[in-house]
Amino acid sequence: MLNSLRNIFFFDQESPMIFTRLYFWGFFVIVLLFYSFLYKKKALRNFYLFAVSYFFYYKTGGLFVFILLFATISDYLIGHAIFRANRITVKKLWLSLSVVINLSVLCFFKYDYFFTDTINKLFDTHFEVVTHAALWSNNMLGTHFDISRILPPVGISFFTFQTMSYAIDLYRGMVKPVKNPFDYAFYVSFFPQLVSGPIVRASQFIPQLYKDFTLTHYEFGLSVYMILKGLFKKMFIGDYIAVNLIDRVFANPVSYSGFENLMGLYGYSLQVYCDFSGYTDIAIGLALLMGFTLPQNFNSPYKAKNVGDFWKRWHMSLSSWLKDYLYIPMGGNRNASVFTYISLTIVLVFFVLLSGKLWLAGAFLMAVIIFWLLTRIFPGLKRTISTNINLMMTMLLGGLWHGANWTFVIWGGLNGIGLVVYKFWKKISPYENSNHRLATIWKIFLTFNFITFTRIWFRGESMQGTFDLLTQVSNNFGWNHVPSMLLAYRKVFLVMVLGFVLHWLPYATKDKLLNWFIDTPVYAKILLSSLVLFIIYQSLSAELQPFIYFQF
Repeated sequence: MLNSLRNIFFFDQESPMIFTRLYFWGFFVIVLLFYSFLYKKKALRNFYLFAVSYFFYYKTGGLFVFILLFATISDYLIGHAIFRANRITVKKLWLSLSVVINLSVLCFFKYDYFFTDTINKLFDTHFEVVTHAALWSNNMLGTHFDISRILPPVGISFFTFQTMSYAIDLYRGMVKPVKNPFDYAFYVSFFPQLVSGPIVRASQFIPQLYKDFTLTHYEFGLSVYMILKGLFKKMFIGDYIAVNLIDRVFANPVSYSGFENLMGLYGYSLQVYCDFSGYTDIAIGLALLMGFTLPQNFNSPYKAKNVGDFWKRWHMSLSSWLKDYLYIPMGGNRNASVFTYISLTIVLVFFVLLSGKLWLAGAFLMAVIIFWLLTRIFPGLKRTISTNINLMMTMLLGGLWHGANWTFVIWGGLNGIGLVVYKFWKKISPYENSNHRLATIWKIFLTFNFITFTRIWFRGESMQGTFDLLTQVSNNFGWNHVPSMLLAYRKVFLVMVLGFVLHWLPYATKDKLLNWFIDTPVYAKILLSSLVLFIIYQSLSAELQPFIYFQF
């Protein structure tokens, strides 16, 4: 009995609360049960959802709930200070404090080992990473945490970006501060989107806190449809091809032929989409059942006709965040700004630290001097170079947001190069404005393959692993064994084909399917939901797979 209660109410690192566990759905049913008595009383409703959101995060991330609490309290207080300040200089100082606090917390947990290893390498020191909170807990509470291992709090990149956007929007005068601290805490911690997005702006979500609860027949059908679609994407398609092909190939590329490596790479493009968009589909459906609307985060990204179009369709909440709070402040497509050079300095510092070569700092300084001289000689060149630097910095910083290693830097850099090249290519492309079916297919084909190619570095477990994969594809493709491998992996490839076909279905067909589901009576929805869940259950592996973006 005691063990059962402990499992229900205490954090278990081996069994975090995620959407694909039965435990979560028991939790959600109970949440809805009590919510049905509270939804008309807005203040009580918001406090209740704040409380269950914190319980959800504790069950998902353990004592890291205190990091979430710290980020919430600090930005709540700073937000009020920004609003009350009468002078722009004081507002800027408070905003700077918010940015410094959020980025310091983010950098500590995401880049602690990176900075420690780099300092030891550069200066021949022997610093070690120690989790002082774990040491205190072990001494005071008798726990057994590993004090040499610092894991990033689940979803830290998402909720720090969310709190930063609140402070920035207050500074810009786009929102007013939230009066009730529990309302603000609810905005930051709303459990459907807390650990893996979408990143929600205060201007989008906070007004919903004070609206009456509504759930129309259409919204109910849509919410159930989104939840089922998300579970099907994640568990039937994404997890199945990951367990049976992708994870094996990327763990040891040299043990598999070039064909298997290539199929694993194409499979990963499908998996990462099904995994991440599946999570946000479920989050949107869950939120809608409680009367809240979350922003769309994916819009059939593999239908994109160019790299720029892809980034308008993929992880849309992050793309728009980087655009509004990074790219435009740097000058966007107009010119460079002071923020451009700050961002450039940050990226160059990371390059030097990643390489461990101090002489690179001198080389970068020389490149900056040459750039300055060229702009003095050719003034028209300044805007062209500056705007493309803004684009590259945005993508490189987006890569570093995922992690401080060369694989993510290269992934971000390749996408930045793709965006810059497309800017020039579209001016001379013979089929840029063509809507012919063959031209459209060709553009989608090129874009998808380029994005898939860059994912070698996004998924690769090391630089050596990415090199091995490329070597196998180019030098050891194994054409003679393709027929036998098609037979051996037939179930995996059938699931992959199903996933891509469903993704590339016309919007009109998808809308008809959605509207048909919404129009069905309740008993039919129950039968269809049961059928989908039964199909998903048949594909389950021995261990549930975590969501990919939990690590970010």
